[in-house]
Amino acid sequence: MSRGSNSPSPRRSGGNRSRRGRARLKRVDETSAGGLVVDLAGDVPRGALIGRVDRRGRLLWSLPKGHVEPGETPEQAAIREIEEETGISGEILASLGTIDFWFIAEGRRVHKTVHHYLLRAVGGELSDEDYEVAEVAWVPLTQITEQLAYPDERGLVDAAGRLLAESA
Repeated sequence: MSRGSNSPSPRRSGGNRSRRGRARLKRVDETSAGGLVVDLAGDVPRGALIGRVDRRGRLLWSLPKGHVEPGETPEQAAIREIEEETGISGEILASLGTIDFWFIAEGRRVHKTVHHYLLRAVGGELSDEDYEVAEVAWVPLTQITEQLAYPDERGLVDAAGRLLAESA
């Protein structure tokens, strides 16, 4: 059959291509955990944020978080990741909720679920020694939502503020 023919071309089955001829991306599910660790000991309540540099070179502030390791609960992962990324150890006070989103990385279509918690700081010292983090900062709770790069995290911080107000 020549290419110029009006006859239908044979269809191949199998392979990793969609009907439009593009490679179909492999779907991967990932689970992470983290949250907002707060220091309530001073005059002004504050929370720890991390700054990461994006592909465009911008510093974007977010809540600390990372992958849940095999055998770990999301709560255990949140405590571990927050301490790794901020230097602050904390204890969980409440769940703030879950965010899920999709992105494409390394030729994969990733569905990411992130469990967020509210933690009270119980020790440690603020540190940006984690290689994934460019900066860390204590930010007054009243200013955190202005600093955060991601709208869905702003909603979680608003929920944290309500929980803290109710427990005061």
